[in-house]
Parts: sequence; C-alpha cells; structure tokens
Amino acid sequence: MTQPLISLNQLDATLFKTYKMHNLNWQVNAGEHWVLLGKNGSGKSALTQIIADDAQITAGQLTIKAQHIEHISFELQKKLIEAELKKDDADILDVIAEGTDVKDILYSAELKQDLTLAHSLIEQFDFAKLLDKKFRDLSTGETRKLLLIKALINQPDLLILDEPYDGLDVKSCAQLTQVLANLSDKITMVFVLNRFDEIPEFISHYAYLNQGQIEFNFEKSETEKLTTLEKLLHLDHSDLQTPPAGAEPSYQPQADQALVKLNQAKVAFGDKVIFHNLTWNIMPQQHWQLTGKNGSGKTCLLNLITGDNPQCYRNDIWLFGFQRGSGESIWQIKQHIGFISNKLHLDYRVGVSALNTIISGFFDSIGLYQQPSPNQQKIAKQWLELLGLSDKQTTPFTQLSFGDQRLLLIARAMVKHPPLLILDEPCLGLDELNRQRVLALIEKICQSQTTTVIYVNHHAGDKINGINNHLAMEGYQA
Repeated sequence: MTQPLISLNQLDATLFKTYKMHNLNWQVNAGEHWVLLGKNGSGKSALTQIIADDAQITAGQLTIKAQHIEHISFELQKKLIEAELKKDDADILDVIAEGTDVKDILYSAELKQDLTLAHSLIEQFDFAKLLDKKFRDLSTGETRKLLLIKALINQPDLLILDEPYDGLDVKSCAQLTQVLANLSDKITMVFVLNRFDEIPEFISHYAYLNQGQIEFNFEKSETEKLTTLEKLLHLDHSDLQTPPAGAEPSYQPQADQALVKLNQAKVAFGDKVIFHNLTWNIMPQQHWQLTGKNGSGKTCLLNLITGDNPQCYRNDIWLFGFQRGSGESIWQIKQHIGFISNKLHLDYRVGVSALNTIISGFFDSIGLYQQPSPNQQKIAKQWLELLGLSDKQTTPFTQLSFGDQRLLLIARAMVKHPPLLILDEPCLGLDELNRQRVLALIEKICQSQTTTVIYVNHHAGDKINGINNHLAMEGYQA
C-alpha cells in the first residue's frame, strides 16, 4: 500500500503574517514526484512552507509522516546569508568576523550524512575547490550548489525544491537534472518551477495554484489537462509599453564616447584571480549579453561598474566621462545606472510598500527616505498597473512573494530610464507570464534609444532581440 508522506485535509493556513491559504486538500505519497505551477503570488512557495511545517495552521488538518524533510528555497539562502551578516556585528567584541567555512556549513555532526554521495556530488559539481572558501564569498550559483549538495547528502525521504535551477549555469542545470533523476527512486520530490522546460522527465504529478488555493491537480498521463495548463501560463505581451521616465535623462551620451571603458581589468582575492586582462568598451545603444559559468566573475565585473566592488579603484575604469578615483562620488555614478541582481534582492530587506519600492529607484536607495514628487508617484503607479500589482500598492515589500518582489525590483531599476541598465539574471523566480512580460519590457527598453542594456542570464530561451553584443567571461580566466 502506498505510504502518504504528507496529507492536507480542508486546511487553512497563514504565512508571512498576512498571506492566507484556503481549503487545501492534497496528498503526497512516497515515490510520487510533484511540480507546483502557478502565477507569482499564487501560493506555490507558501504551500511548500506548509508541508515543511513552517506555517500557522488556522483550520483543518496537516499530517506529516515523512521522517526527514529537506527544503531548498530562496528564503533558506537568504536566512543563511543574514546569519553570516550578523557575524559582522562582532566588532562589539573587538574581533574581526571572518565568516563560516563552506565545509562547516556542508557537513553536519547532527545528521547521518551519506559521505559517499557527498564525495560524488562534490566531484560532479566541481565543488572541491570551494570547500575551504568562506560562505559569504560564494557566488549565487555556488551557494545554490552548496545547499543542494547538503540537502541531498542529508538523506531526506521528502525533498522540496523551490526553483532549484535558479542561479545555476547551463552545465550545472544539466548535472542537477541527472543527479535528481538518479535519486528519484529513493527520494520523493516536490518542485516549485516557473519554466516548463525545467520540469524533469520523472515528474509524475502536477498541481496548479491560484490565489492561495490548489485549483486542480492531475497525473502526468492526463495530457489534455497538461495542454490546458500550458495555455494558462502563456500570454501575448506584444502591446506592452513602458511608462515615461518622468525627467530629462541624467546623462546625455556622446555617440563617439563610451559609457563604460575598462582597460586590462583584474579582480583577485589573495592568490585567487577571478578574471584578468579584460578590456571592454560599451558604447551608447550597444546592448550586451554577459555570460559565464558559476564563479567566473560576472557579478564581480558588474560590481566594478556600479562601484560595489572596492577593487574598482585599483583598475582603469571610465564611466560617464569620469575616471574612477578622480574625485567622483559613488552617487554621481549610480544616478546614471539602473540595476537589479540577486545580491540587491537579498539586501532589500526593508518593509516599504510596493509603490515606494519602485519610487526608491528614482533615488537609488534601499527603502525611501525622500519625499517623491506627484509625477514620480504617478509613474510608479503606472508601473504597478503594467506589472499587475496595483492591488498590492500598500503591501510591504517583505510580505510579498519572491516573484512579486522581483517584479518590483525590475521596475525600480527601469523606472528612471537610466542611461545604463544592468540586469543580472532579472527573471529568476518569475512565473511564465511575468517572464514573458519582463523580456518584452527589456526589448522595449533596448528599442527606446535612451538606455544601454547589460544583460546576464543562463537560459538560451530568454534571448532578447536587440542585444547583439556578447562578452564571455571564460576568455579572461587565469
């Protein structure tokens, strides 16, 4: 007889203090593999937190018979990073906080771990060289690999994977799919995925969520329902138009003058060279795609441009007519840049409203500390309407789903139509509808003749018309 690992019976639950799930009836049996689909804010991640026993149950019954559950999610990644940041407060003890070693996070004395599997996964993911690094020095993709390896070697009978491919390069995505397929006869898995092309072949069941409820679920063999689901998650966005900038451009580029110029750039930490000998000129309206495997230095390079990497002052860098280190302030540079990245998303921990999150893009701040003009408020409301978030105008940023947060940060980056727009994996965590919407918006921005775009992504399917220049980080490795 099939053993139910999780059962929900007429369950109501509250998460993030205000998000409510209603009348949930669902069962996950041993040996089944589920994928949860739905729009951003539909309750996919909230449902996984319920079955991970991390929610307030207000009605109905939750039965958990799984002996050990592992849960991989953006929230877990965020909690680990926040725990590391707290160690920076150690100056009250007059000591320097160095952070935790990767190997100390990976291996646990409290659990019975499969060390043979650990060695195999470390080899497959080329992770051995990272074991002696500090956790805070890992890239987004490397952090995701660490959490995946740790979860798998902890030998769960139920594994919850909330967007496990986010942040991984193409090779690592393929490796992960193969690893999970190999373990699928031993571990029951529940996925939250926003991309149909990431759904593993071994998935046996689908569930579609909408407004905090499981609207329908079915087995993989029910192909007619699968076709209906695919149609629900697609939409034509050809008529999208971006709201106006609201002000004159902060910088008027000259056609023959580079917006960004790096000469023989290098980033190194001790003896570890991330990249070197990198010369890059970005001319106005010359849109670029930046690629490279996890840990190749993409984010380090972008942080040289934004000024968030202190090694920008060791390098010969020109931005908007300024040479780095010639007396310019970081705000003189940032006013010309719109920016989204995983680090910014992790750093944006303030409880400002959805509306004010977008408005903060006018001031390049995390949170809002200045009085916006009526026109800035009007434009931000237009962005909310464009993104389908008008009903969440007053909702605090921290109480929104990951996908809705991501949409707001994309709007924050675009709101002033900056001369330079840096999009570091903007579509992570977005459902199919919103991913299409964002890609269409980026394409409109590229056509605008006012903004130059640098775009980082790992998915070939997210190609954007108008981005015709390519910089591959593999050419600059030591």
